Amino acid sequence: MRRINFTNTEVASSGTARDINRGVLLNLIRRRQPISRADLARISGLQRSTVSLITEQLIQEKWVVNGALGRLPRGRRPTFLRLNDRRAILVADLRPNQTTVAVADVNGKFISQEGMPTIDHPAKMASRLVASIKHQIASHPELLFEGIGISVPGRTDDKTQRIVFAPNLKWPDYNLKEAIEEATGMAVEMENAANACVLAEVWFGRSEVSRDLVVVTVSEGIGTGIFLNHHLARGFNGMTGEFGHVPLDPHGPECSCGGRGCWEVFASNRAALRYYNESGTDIGTLEFQDLLMLGEAEDPLALRALDKMAHAVGRGMRMFVAGLAPEQIVIVGEFTRLWSRLGPIIEAEVARAVLVGKPPIVRPAEDPRMARLRGTVALVLQKHFGAFAPTDFETSGKRRLASGASA
Repeated sequence: MRRINFTNTEVASSGTARDINRGVLLNLIRRRQPISRADLARISGLQRSTVSLITEQLIQEKWVVNGALGRLPRGRRPTFLRLNDRRAILVADLRPNQTTVAVADVNGKFISQEGMPTIDHPAKMASRLVASIKHQIASHPELLFEGIGISVPGRTDDKTQRIVFAPNLKWPDYNLKEAIEEATGMAVEMENAANACVLAEVWFGRSEVSRDLVVVTVSEGIGTGIFLNHHLARGFNGMTGEFGHVPLDPHGPECSCGGRGCWEVFASNRAALRYYNESGTDIGTLEFQDLLMLGEAEDPLALRALDKMAHAVGRGMRMFVAGLAPEQIVIVGEFTRLWSRLGPIIEAEVARAVLVGKPPIVRPAEDPRMARLRGTVALVLQKHFGAFAPTDFETSGKRRLASGASA
């Protein structure tokens, strides 16, 4: 995310300070709404005149609205501010089998959503996405749409945002961003699904005060998003976190990436289905949801397959537990429905990788079904709210990056 570049000798302008202050106030309003201007000045350390100028600008731009009047023992009653919930974001979660398009407001509350099958022809899929997006826009004429966020089961080029690595999607190199922008006239932001889940945790979840965490998405494959020292790690080619394609057994099953024995061939939903089928049970075509239902009904073969999957999930996590030592590991996946059984298996495997001290907290995401979509809401919003960790200013209590600057 945002860092100071000491090799750049350009002096920060008043506009830079104003942008920082704007992001500080927007984040404070988002997290503490409803909040008065006086409280914004007190918490941020900014001058009251600066707060007034910026908040009036935010009201004119329809990011913020005046709310109820507060009550004081004496003196003028303050007007509380809150985010304008008529500001909305279009989001899409692109998965190998199913794609979801939804509308959410600036607080991450979902207003509507619809699903569609994912097809292996990227241009035709882009047309379907555009049709769904236009339908959502037409269905909500009262909303002010800010942009489009899309999570993808793979990696995009940092500069062009073309999809460059998505083995489970089985698409060729394709510029999905450009196709949707040209058809809708709206800006599109794209992000890896695991990274989107990191944003969901940091912006809307229980991990707001975490300095270091790893999010693991378990579905058709395995994805990993890494948040270190309040920053989302991206790496040289934006490929940080592809632990799912680290080979654990060179003689293991073939992976969709072309390798053999990768972590995801042992720990994904598809792996659990393979374990169940290897038991010799013949009940026709079985989906992962069916396997979970069998597990919830305490079918012994289903539970054995899911247990084996959980052991593999935990063993794979040892790579970044030993190498990164995160404070938390958050898991996004349908299998967390059986967390009371599978969670302790994963926690025990993770604990074996800890060299010193306590093991990291391992827990499921609060709402695994919506984590990717909610993360793409943050992906679009961070252009206005700032790409730094939302709690930087509150967890330290001392950072006042631009408190002396004018608005």
